[in-house]
Amino acid sequence: MSARPFRSVLYIPGSKERALDKARGLAADAIIFDLEDAVAPEEKVAARAVLAEALTAGGYGARARIVRVNGLDTAWGAEDLAVFGAHPAVEALLIPKVNTAADLAAVAAKAPGKPLWAMMETALGMLNAAEIAAYPGLQGMVMGTNDLAKELGSRYRPDRLAMQAGLGLCLLAARAHGRVIVDGVYNAFKDDDGLRAECAQGRDMGFDGKTLIHPAQLEIANAAFAPSDAEIDLAKRQIAAFNAAQAAGQGVAVVDGKIVENLHIVTAQATLGKARMIAALAG
Repeated sequence: MSARPFRSVLYIPGSKERALDKARGLAADAIIFDLEDAVAPEEKVAARAVLAEALTAGGYGARARIVRVNGLDTAWGAEDLAVFGAHPAVEALLIPKVNTAADLAAVAAKAPGKPLWAMMETALGMLNAAEIAAYPGLQGMVMGTNDLAKELGSRYRPDRLAMQAGLGLCLLAARAHGRVIVDGVYNAFKDDDGLRAECAQGRDMGFDGKTLIHPAQLEIANAAFAPSDAEIDLAKRQIAAFNAAQAAGQGVAVVDGKIVENLHIVTAQATLGKARMIAALAG
C-alpha cells in the first residue's frame, strides 16, 4: 500500500472553471481532472485549454493531480497527451479503458517519463490485470465499476457480488507489483449510509481509497480509509511489545492475546506512516 494517502480521489470535470476553482479548497487526497466521460464531445477542445490554465495557476496544494485523458482511439487523445504529458503540474495521466500493457506503452511513447494510471473498466482489462500492473511506468489503478457493469450486463447489488471477481483480480495484481489501487465510484451521492457501507467493504478488501463523484462524499471516504484510533493504538502497542521481545532475545510478542511477528510489525509501521502522512496533509 502507498504511504501517501489516496483515501479520497475526486473526479472534477476539466471543462468547469467553477469546479476547478472550488477543488483547490476541498479535502481530497487526490483529484482526477477529467477530460473524458465528464466532458461532452463539443466541449473537449475548450476543456483542454481551461484545464491547462487552471493547472498552471496552481493552488491545489499537496493533493495528487491526475489528468484523465481521452483514449488514443478518439479524436482528442493525442492532443491531450501533447498538452498534459509535458505539463509540469500534472503528476500522472489516467488512461481510460486499458485492456493490455500495450495500451500503456502506446501512451508512454507520446508522453515519455510521465507516470501513468490505468482505468480498469473492461472485461479484457480484468483478465489482463497482472500484465497491466507489471508495466514499468504504471503508478496506480482505478476501478471503473460503472463501465465494467455495463460490459458484464450485471445488476447493482449492495454487496457488489458481480464485481468481486474483477475487483479481486485487480487488487491482487496491484499488490503483487506495488501499485496504488482505488475503488470505483458510488453513484448515489446523497446516500451516506450506502457510501459508508461500500467504503467499508473496499477498505476491508484492501483498496487504498475510493473514487468520488461529489464533494459531499469526501468526509465519509477520508474517514473510512484512514487508520482508526484503535488501529493506531494497536500498531503502537505491537511495535513496543515486539521491540521489548527482541531485546529479551525472543522472536515473537503477544498483544491482546495474539501472536505478533515481524510481518505484523511491517503492517503496524505502515499504519503509523499513513497516519502521519494524513496528519501532514491536513496541516
